[in-house]
Amino acid sequence: MKKKILWALISFLIAGLTIWAVASQSRSFSPAVLWDELRHAHKGWLLCALAAMFGFIFFEGMAIIRVTDRLGYRRSPASGIVYGASDVYFSAITPSASGGQPVCAWFMMRDGIPGATTTVTLLITLVMYTLSLLLTGLLAMLFYFPVFAAFSPLARLMIILGCLVLLVLGLFFVALLKEPRILTRICNAFLRLLKKLRLLRAAEKLQDRLDTVMEEYALCSKMLLGKGNVLAESFFWNLCQRLSYYLVPFLLFLATGKGAAMAGKATLIQCLACVGSNCIPIPGAMGAADFMLLDGFRQFLSEDAAITMEMLCRGVTFYGSVSTGLIIVIIGYFAGRKRKTK
Repeated sequence: MKKKILWALISFLIAGLTIWAVASQSRSFSPAVLWDELRHAHKGWLLCALAAMFGFIFFEGMAIIRVTDRLGYRRSPASGIVYGASDVYFSAITPSASGGQPVCAWFMMRDGIPGATTTVTLLITLVMYTLSLLLTGLLAMLFYFPVFAAFSPLARLMIILGCLVLLVLGLFFVALLKEPRILTRICNAFLRLLKKLRLLRAAEKLQDRLDTVMEEYALCSKMLLGKGNVLAESFFWNLCQRLSYYLVPFLLFLATGKGAAMAGKATLIQCLACVGSNCIPIPGAMGAADFMLLDGFRQFLSEDAAITMEMLCRGVTFYGSVSTGLIIVIIGYFAGRKRKTK
């Protein structure tokens, strides 16, 4: 818990520095300029953008509960929203998004889903999330190469490195699913570390449970990998999650009267920025994603307009989803405690 609080504080600091760094690039930019842009924006398109932002949480939850349903643990969409929100929020405040899935797993196991089922479900979700991000990024580069080429050399390098990172991660996650022995070896290495740190009692307790959990994990993994329709459905929900995220800048550009052509280009830039920011292990990709969005928007907007739209798009896609995720996590936590008390 102390580490989570520490990383939350560090994330708030990075967020503040990032916003200052972006805003300071224009002498004429101020919060009043951003507010004026919002005040004159089309309210219908703004509401659609907020709905698309919420879709980023909702569709991840659906990807999770649809897999658990196939493994015999049916959970409601409301539970799925809590799982998705916990992953979104804690991924945003920890390096390399390392804190999201452990907290999501905690909520799932609190709801009675076994550890092995939880692990397999989250691994499959990770594989499909990575695949959907990599696929959309590659398609954007292939069919809209001029947009990619218009980025600065540093941004193009980040996009290429981001693709390589996603490819390596995807292959690693698939290996964990197909070969449970790899995960067993990783767990055993962790237990040996605990013993070296003289935490013998903790290591012994975990060792007793490891064999049973890994047997269940292997069975769940084999069952799911043998069902192509389950994997296809998981990929569908993860792809919906990605597309809902990319849709936010499209709708915001329409809301501010920029037109469909600019909105489409902004969507492609958002897609490539998501891929490129994966190469830097900063909480929420703060700084990296902002740099890439701003670099991309400068292709077709003036400096002041690019900064305003970057702040607006990042404000909804990232800060909006993180804030919404935190509220849902708090509600889900206390609602779960209330159910247990009853």
